[in-house]
Amino acid sequence: MPDPGETVIGRTLDQHPGGKGLNQAVAAARLGARVEMIGAVGTDDSGAWLRDIVTSESIGDSGVRTVDGPSGTALIEVDRTGMNRIVVVPGANGKVTPDEVAAALDTIDDIAIVLTQGEVPLASIEAAMVVGRAKGARTVLNPAPVIDYPIELLRAVDIVLPNEHEAAQLTGIDTSTLEGAQDAAAHLVGLGVTCAIITRGGEGAIWATAHDSGSIGVFPVTPVDTVAAGDGFCGGLVAALAEGLEINEAMRWASAAGGLATTKAGAVPSLPTRDQLTALLNS
Repeated sequence: MPDPGETVIGRTLDQHPGGKGLNQAVAAARLGARVEMIGAVGTDDSGAWLRDIVTSESIGDSGVRTVDGPSGTALIEVDRTGMNRIVVVPGANGKVTPDEVAAALDTIDDIAIVLTQGEVPLASIEAAMVVGRAKGARTVLNPAPVIDYPIELLRAVDIVLPNEHEAAQLTGIDTSTLEGAQDAAAHLVGLGVTCAIITRGGEGAIWATAHDSGSIGVFPVTPVDTVAAGDGFCGGLVAALAEGLEINEAMRWASAAGGLATTKAGAVPSLPTRDQLTALLNS
């Protein structure tokens, strides 16, 4: 990857559907969950393409609005080891309003989980968590990218799910060690979150509530591209929880789904099916 002011020659250029919301929705849907998407796409070619992805994955799109301007876009560099760094241009995602989120949620019956992330406006994230909880759903926030999440929002979150870098930004705690990650999870619970789950890349993931804690390792896979690994983890977790699985088994699903997402290039193309997940869980 280039240093500031440096130019390097790349090997390939690919365009894949993605965005954290879409990735997580597809991840959960491919694992058997019934999924409804709430968000926005632009009037550009990408908008039609992205909406087609939603419907082709059997995800409900009645809550997806088309707005003037470009769709959200992520520019992703991937180095030869599979590590990545990402610049996100919000586009239409920045036009998702809290009123639209609340109205869309009100039309959906029997919601088990409301999952959102930091690529839409803060007020819309808060609406998703507050309205979701009011409808009896479990609320899950993937705080990526990290923004200034107020305490009132965190108190409406049942599960907060950052990676170790995001957890460090949220808490000010060094999460490079297991003990640091555990301290950060406990800190997030102390802020009012019911359960904190911190993913730690190749070191697995840890979780904590006010009364219990645990950890999960990683499944042995050969990584090609780590893009969407975190989204696969999120989708695997909520799909398992929606089926009524307890946290330890849900974390196994999440770890397997996240691991499988590293074995193929791209975001949506890398997300595993239920059969692939089951095969890895049973291996």
